[in-house]
Amino acid sequence: MKKISIILILLLISGYIVSKTTNIKRLIYNYKTGQKIDSLNGVYVYYNGNVGNVVKRNTKNGYNIGLEYQCVEFVKKYYYDYFNHEMPDSYGHAKSFFDKNIPDGKINKKRDLVQYENPSNSKPQKNDLIVMDATKYNSYGHVVIISKVFDNEIEIIQQNPGPNAPSRKNIKMKLTSNNKWLIDDDKILGWLRKE
Repeated sequence: MKKISIILILLLISGYIVSKTTNIKRLIYNYKTGQKIDSLNGVYVYYNGNVGNVVKRNTKNGYNIGLEYQCVEFVKKYYYDYFNHEMPDSYGHAKSFFDKNIPDGKINKKRDLVQYENPSNSKPQKNDLIVMDATKYNSYGHVVIISKVFDNEIEIIQQNPGPNAPSRKNIKMKLTSNNKWLIDDDKILGWLRKE
């Protein structure tokens, strides 16, 4: 009986610690869904909370921008507002933005953007879309925008990276021995550019 009581007390204490730690993580950013948290060239990034959270579909003048507060919505809204660019295929998950059958430096007709593989002969540029493949925890992939380019890294801006992830982060980049630009993240399929 004494052992059961001790085990129950330990379980209760463990549960309390886990719940407090989880609450602390949630409070790191203390944002509400739909709250503006960042921007690039006047186009806002909104907080979405959990990555699977879906509010409603966002459209502009009949053009499908995407599901509100998802990553696809931000990049398409940015390209629509900043470049006045409408993608011929306005639907699809993040990973579908990259077509693995298109050679490096050729046009992706579904997106009406030039597509580059990772690694590529072309150095990533500000405003390029980076497309990330699906993972064990995210079957849809992720798409972000390059906000800054440095000698050995890029800065990305993203919407819906997760409830406790920042809207911006830096990723290492290097010129490989065969003179190709590699963004050093094995999830990155490549990037798309408005020419």
